[in-house]
Amino acid sequence: MTIVADLDAAGTAIKRGGVVAIPTDTVYGLVCDPRNADAVDRIYAIKRRPAGLELTLLAGSLADVEEAVALPAAARRLADRFWPGPLSIIAPVRRRDLAIPRSGTTLSCRVPDHDLARRLLRQTGPLASTSANRHGEPPASTASAVRASIGAELDLILDGGAAGGVASTIIDCGRTPPRVVREGPISAAEVLAHVAPASPAPATTEDRMRTDRE
Repeated sequence: MTIVADLDAAGTAIKRGGVVAIPTDTVYGLVCDPRNADAVDRIYAIKRRPAGLELTLLAGSLADVEEAVALPAAARRLADRFWPGPLSIIAPVRRRDLAIPRSGTTLSCRVPDHDLARRLLRQTGPLASTSANRHGEPPASTASAVRASIGAELDLILDGGAAGGVASTIIDCGRTPPRVVREGPISAAEVLAHVAPASPAPATTEDRMRTDRE
């Protein structure tokens, strides 16, 4: 699999229904057109990902996110504070044309703090995403690591240098009170400090399994 630094080539591959690995501020991710069911299915197959684990929608801007989900007040405060950045926010889904499998009525979304990724997302629109590794293996933080593990099954790998190496923090704002379901680069305490006045609830094992999205 060829590693490239060509945004146009990556955008073309995605628009043709391909699965591409891209850099983000956290880890390298597998992305595809979220409206293309075949491409979404390929991501699950490449990753060997259990069907019950959902994908995240990566977007280039808050405005693009808000076309896909309805951000409650707490989620909007978090987005204003932490986006672009390593925080995934689960919120009630608004768009009905997405092929991303869901077990409920919410969707995880994020605006990454990575210039190359956001430039691609502005070109393609929001993309379905999960980390670029086999399920259960450590996430890849370089393009060469992606190629070594799953490169043969991808259409393209976009090289954007080394990623941060730690998957995003996830907070579920589709419930009251919001709940941190995975702690990553941003601590749970820092995230929950912006959720007030709601009192945070602790994450459960079921939450963590359902929201293994990166």
